[in-house]
Amino acid sequence: MTPAEIKKLEAFFRRAFKSPTMEVKARPRKNDSAEVYVGVDFLGLVYKDEEDGDYNFSMAILDIDLEV
Repeated sequence: MTPAEIKKLEAFFRRAFKSPTMEVKARPRKNDSAEVYVGVDFLGLVYKDEEDGDYNFSMAILDIDLEV
């Protein structure tokens, strides 16, 4: 992903989740995806579908994260 795409995605995530601490960071040696963080916490990956030009966000939720 280009720096311009990452910047647009970061702005989208901040608006969508109402969280100014969300960051989208380039992945080392990968150009088809980027990492999404809330503060220092890793949230998931966003992938670019080169064929359609769409983006897909993938987030794993661990069972220990669901404990109240």
